Amino acid sequence: MKRMTFALCFCNRGFMPGELIYGAREDMIRAVTDAGYDYIAMDAELTRYGGVETRDEGLLYAKWLKEHEGQYDGVIFSMPIFADENGAITALQDAGVPILMQAYPDEIGKMDFAHRRDAFCGKFSVTDVFTQYQVPFTVLKPHVVHPLSEKFAENLRDFAAVCRVVNGMKRCNIGCIGARTTAFKTVRFDEIAMQKYGINVESFDLSELVFKVGKLDDGDEKVVAKKAALEDYTDFSGVSEEKKNTLAKISVVIDEYIEVYHLDALALRCWNEMEEILRVCPCVLLSELNDRGITASCEIDMCSAVTMRAMALASETPTTVLDWNNNYGDDENKVILFHCGPVPNSLMTDKGRVTSHKMFDKTDAGSGCGTCEGRMKAGDITLSNCQTKDGKLVVYASEARFTEDEIEETFFGCAAVCEIPDMQNKLIRLARGGFKHHTSVGAGHMKAVLREAFVTYLGYEWVEIDG
Repeated sequence: MKRMTFALCFCNRGFMPGELIYGAREDMIRAVTDAGYDYIAMDAELTRYGGVETRDEGLLYAKWLKEHEGQYDGVIFSMPIFADENGAITALQDAGVPILMQAYPDEIGKMDFAHRRDAFCGKFSVTDVFTQYQVPFTVLKPHVVHPLSEKFAENLRDFAAVCRVVNGMKRCNIGCIGARTTAFKTVRFDEIAMQKYGINVESFDLSELVFKVGKLDDGDEKVVAKKAALEDYTDFSGVSEEKKNTLAKISVVIDEYIEVYHLDALALRCWNEMEEILRVCPCVLLSELNDRGITASCEIDMCSAVTMRAMALASETPTTVLDWNNNYGDDENKVILFHCGPVPNSLMTDKGRVTSHKMFDKTDAGSGCGTCEGRMKAGDITLSNCQTKDGKLVVYASEARFTEDEIEETFFGCAAVCEIPDMQNKLIRLARGGFKHHTSVGAGHMKAVLREAFVTYLGYEWVEIDG
């Protein structure tokens, strides 16, 4: 995986002590590299003290930034002293990536003119002008922070996550394999609305997939290799060779779509033609795709694919989509989140076990092989989903945790008990907001990162469900 790279920019103000800028340069380079990231920085000798102050210096930095376009994921604007807003906005108004505003703290005992920074005040001067110019930026707590502090290391990790989400979502290709299942109006979406936000949708007729699967032979080298990969991925011990071959063929065809159309994510129509025609259920294939880094949602839920993809970028871990499925006894803050099997193994306590879908088998025995059963790991999680409404992307996120509460062995599919503070009020807000019975789930708490990326940079409409 390519390491993230930040472009570094430093400020200057004529009457402030310029020597502090050179020290900031050393501090920031160390902070970024110690955190495991790369950096680029304009030659310090090109401007006075290596900072940006005048409009001419700002133009020089903007030109340098343009020459390095595509080489950086975000910009860190470091203010070791009171910044000059004219140079700052000229330098960064066309950066095209997230910008982190970092300002140095003053130190008690170093408030003489040779050491006093006034960056606390200068940060407002810069953010005010950036707001006037409608240039988005990121500000994090605390207001002033030293680059070599643990707090800035946290800021840097969060900012890196914001950059991954923003840069990954503003140009995103999602495959829609199959039309919406007739009965599933809840997963309707507006393709044009998504395109407004940089999300390109490529649609494929499910009949084409079925046709392509039918043309593949069991002995095809791609099918053989895929079957071996699937058998290595999870527990196929209870699956016949015939079913394994069919699942492998479907996976090969999906891989072709991914390769040819450069798909970052996809949603698949899984009810119920695959079961009726191909006699398999594709859940485990979605599980494997998610673990492979290709976001995969079931039931043509394109909106869940959007938030799954965003959370995967933020956390750098696979995500999944689950149903708000069952109450957990009388506990008003616990719910069983469930789905048939698109959950990646990395989110489970153990490898999943491929079984036959009990709902399909009830009415059409032998048609549902391919679900991936298991239980999900305990730990902190984030819940998120979106909808398209009046040409807008509307999104929520909230934080919760998977518990170690038991779910009886006879419970079908992959599931976990989720504890959500003030859950009943949140469920009312979701219902009133028109959000579906699905929610995207990612490991770890990342609500603040998602909100910053979605609202500040991507322009999604945010719905607060936490009260």
